[in-house]
Amino acid sequence: MLFTPLQTERLTLRHHAPSDIPALMPLIGAREVAATTLRIPHPYTEADAQDFMVGTQEELLNGSGLRLGIVVRESGTLCGGVGLRIEPDHRRAELGYWIGVPYWGKGYATEAAGAMLKYGFDTLQLHRIFASHFADNLASARVLRKIGMRHEGRQRGHILKWGEFVDIEMYGTVASDVDLVLNMA
Repeated sequence: MLFTPLQTERLTLRHHAPSDIPALMPLIGAREVAATTLRIPHPYTEADAQDFMVGTQEELLNGSGLRLGIVVRESGTLCGGVGLRIEPDHRRAELGYWIGVPYWGKGYATEAAGAMLKYGFDTLQLHRIFASHFADNLASARVLRKIGMRHEGRQRGHILKWGEFVDIEMYGTVASDVDLVLNMA
């Protein structure tokens, strides 16, 4: 999959590089970040970061995913990540994102997630994009609503996270909603 970095008003969304690891480790390694995500381990080790870099390349090459670093344009600082886990046979993808704790509350997740939604529909020609969040993660719920995704329901006790079953909230949108969604950005 050929990809040119995406530019938003304040952010650049670009491929991760091994040189990101020193900045990535304290951001993604924060317990607060891992607590809000399914796939980020805690503690997060350098081996996890190396595996992540390899995985992003494999997904890109086989067309099953696009995981990008979120960089604040003004400072050139990595502040998080955003991506799509693509299921080409169904022309759908799962949207995911995380933001480092020092950058919470600045609207970066909404800006990055909205750009990925637009990219998924406009460039990848996806039919459906969906996302989920832990039921107690109200900030993520706000992000998904702001980018125009619809709440589709709750899956009770769906995920085992740190020894506890947690509910997840499901959101989604389809290409026929794209004008509504993209005009909100």
